[in-house]
Amino acid sequence: MRIADVLRSKGSAVATITEATTVTGLLAELATHNIGAMVVVGPDGIVGMVSERDVVRRLHERGADLLRQPVSEIMTNVVVTCTPDDLVDDMSALMTNNRVRHVPVLDNGGLAGIVSIGDVVKTRMEQLQAEQERLHAYISGG
Repeated sequence: MRIADVLRSKGSAVATITEATTVTGLLAELATHNIGAMVVVGPDGIVGMVSERDVVRRLHERGADLLRQPVSEIMTNVVVTCTPDDLVDDMSALMTNNRVRHVPVLDNGGLAGIVSIGDVVKTRMEQLQAEQERLHAYISGG
C-alpha cells in the first residue's frame, strides 16, 4: 500500500502555521484541530515541524516566557518528508530511524498531506486483518 492510499482514506488536509505564530497560538491550533504536530510554512514552502513534545521540552527548559515566543524558536528545522508513491511499510522504518511521528507528504514540491505514526499503524493493522481473513477462508475451504 502506498501513502497515496492512506491520504485517500484519511484525507489530505494539513494544519499549518507560520514561523511567527507564538507558542500560545500553536497550542490553541493544536487543541482546535485535536492534533499533535503542525507543519510550519514560509513563503517558499515547509520550513519546519513543531509538536506538543517540542513545547513540553522547551517549556521545561525555558519556563512560561516561552509561550510568548515564536514557534521558530522551538521548531525542528530539518523536516523528514515522503511522497504519495512511497510505501506505507517504508514509513515505519523512516519514522523510527528519524525519531519522528509526523511526516509531511510532498507532491511536485507542494504539501499534499501528512502521515502520522497512528496512520501507519492503523494501515498495517488493516492489512494484517485482511491477510488473516484470507488465510482463515483458505484454511476453512472458502
